[in-house]
Amino acid sequence: MSYPRRGMHGEVVEDLGRRIVSGDPEAEGHLDPIELGRRYNVSHTVVREALKTLAAKGLVDARPKRGTFVRPRGDWSLLDPDVLRWRFEQRGDTDMLRDLAEVRAVVEPAGARLAAARRSEEDVAALEAALERMAATAADPVAHTEADVTFHRVLLAASRNELLECLEVVIAAALSARDRLVHSTGERPGFAATHRAVLDAVREGDPDAAETAMRDLLAQAERDESDLSH
Repeated sequence: MSYPRRGMHGEVVEDLGRRIVSGDPEAEGHLDPIELGRRYNVSHTVVREALKTLAAKGLVDARPKRGTFVRPRGDWSLLDPDVLRWRFEQRGDTDMLRDLAEVRAVVEPAGARLAAARRSEEDVAALEAALERMAATAADPVAHTEADVTFHRVLLAASRNELLECLEVVIAAALSARDRLVHSTGERPGFAATHRAVLDAVREGDPDAAETAMRDLLAQAERDESDLSH
């Protein structure tokens, strides 16, 4: 998820970052800070701070005699929450959806397996609460998505593996964008059942069942995305 933004600085970061990631021709190549100030009707200080923020994300750079310029896509910090979110906001970024499915297939079954072996009662209670929240917000795509993201975050945290848990930023950003598309007309059939199966296996402390249930969940997610594209 994106960190909170306030004021004109945040608005410039949001708009310019989104334009760069989307490949907007007007946001490619060299960037003129003076022109940016006019475009957004902000001071030079605001522009400078916004460009610093985008530079930290690998999107832009500034060099003597070369000025400020957009960096090649290969230099972007692709795991930055905002860069992830901006990419997923592009409905046509099918490569990103594919990358997400592949990352989830590697990370989440292993996370579920470890969670079943290492979870605490508090973890189980948090997963149950998230699942109940999903059921209660089936008609509210925003709240439903937040509950789904919470479920998957808690699951990775329950693995007690700090490196796996760090990957929640990828899963969370991706799920947020995916759910807004897939569940825009309501919860998909089978969604609750697949999540319940994961929770039950984790509660029972059954690593094999938890891994299998997560693979089933991901297979259902892939079918949902396929239905959406047709």
